[in-house]
Amino acid sequence: MAHHTVADEHFVFKPEAKRRLFILLVVGIVLLVLGIILAMNGGHEGEGHHGAMPAAKEMVASIDQHAEHGGDAAAEQHGEAAEQHGEGHHAAAGHEHHESPLWLKRLYTTLWMHNIYFIGLGLIGLFFVAIQYAAQAGWSVGVLRIPVAMGSWIPVAGILTLVLWFIVKADVFHWTHADLYAAEGGDKIISKKAPFFFFPLAGGAAFPAFYLFRMVLFFGVWYMFFIWIRKNMVAEDLDGSVKHWYKNQVNATVFLIFFGVSSSVAAWDWVMSIDTHWFSTMYGWYVFASWWVSGLAMITLIAAHLKSAGYLKIVNSNHLHDLGKFVFAFSIFWTYIWFGQFLLIYYANIPEETVYFIERMRTSPYSWIFYTNLILNFVLPFLLFMTRDAKRQISMLKVVCPIVIIGHWFDFYNMITPGVMKQDGGVGFMEIGMALIFFAVYFLVVLGSLTKIPLIGKNHPMLQESLHHHI
Repeated sequence: MAHHTVADEHFVFKPEAKRRLFILLVVGIVLLVLGIILAMNGGHEGEGHHGAMPAAKEMVASIDQHAEHGGDAAAEQHGEAAEQHGEGHHAAAGHEHHESPLWLKRLYTTLWMHNIYFIGLGLIGLFFVAIQYAAQAGWSVGVLRIPVAMGSWIPVAGILTLVLWFIVKADVFHWTHADLYAAEGGDKIISKKAPFFFFPLAGGAAFPAFYLFRMVLFFGVWYMFFIWIRKNMVAEDLDGSVKHWYKNQVNATVFLIFFGVSSSVAAWDWVMSIDTHWFSTMYGWYVFASWWVSGLAMITLIAAHLKSAGYLKIVNSNHLHDLGKFVFAFSIFWTYIWFGQFLLIYYANIPEETVYFIERMRTSPYSWIFYTNLILNFVLPFLLFMTRDAKRQISMLKVVCPIVIIGHWFDFYNMITPGVMKQDGGVGFMEIGMALIFFAVYFLVVLGSLTKIPLIGKNHPMLQESLHHHI
């Protein structure tokens, strides 16, 4: 049984690799501290929420233009909406004295943004495994333990999200301010959304019960499925019967149904609610697409590095080709969702919707990120992965996957930071340092988890299919 020899592989987390990650961690901490010191002495204190001004001007201009062309009733309606949007900003200005200084607000924003991005890099590991079981896929047996190890980030992310939310809420989530829900001088748009956050409590309560219940429920269920699926995979290594594979098929199917709902609601809760006045019906898909393609790029990158280091003997260029195809295809899928959301909003030119894109496209700290995002996440993966050969070369996978991972880092930055920081955001030592810290800790957790079980499931019923996989 030759396949038993290729299947008895264990990953060794070498001291040299750990040392490099700890160096990365220290460099990240140094850059973060440097970024905080620079931000504290940056002299931007007290600028407040002026970032909304260009957007507000754009809105007024578009309303005037609409009125000129005879759309009086619509213009009036738009004017009201813009006025309400303005009310929101006035409300924010009204309690700005409760908010943290700008450097601290920026620190909170980057903490939240990194946490949300890395939730995806953990959760997509579990999602990928679930898809393989539900589809009865055989090709992926050789790489399946990598996404399982990535799933070990889920409990870390869960604790981090819950703790961080209580720290950052006043600065990152405008809707948490109680005075927005007052009958007099409150914010009409946000107070109508109160039940979504606070049910069964009254709007503006100190504890948004429904919102936090969802947060705890989602992480609890995701982690529960992670434990069940991983447990069956380990049991299969020892037992060799097919029953564990069948159990995982059921687990995977139920998880995927739950994931479909929970990932969308999580996107609304943790990202879209930052811009409380704005909404997009495509947002759940959009956040999922960004998470999914960055998770696929991470699986592929780790597989390529393990293969280079002499592991994963079962994996050949056919398996790498499949992973490369996934990254290529879903980069295009992400672009399709991005363009669908952008086009519908921009073409309709409704001020309360377009303000979201105007803040990102035309405001100085973010405009370059807006376009860089498209180049890194669509143009480069599309051109570099277009040929069959490119997707089969380890060297090419090691070039394109980091581009996608960094590109979607910018994507999450673009989703979160402008809504919180307005014109006072930027990418500097603070953001880069935070990214290095998160990446170092993430790899320590994931690679540490990878050492705990064999790299290949030797009793997986589809192992033979994977060994003879050819495309």
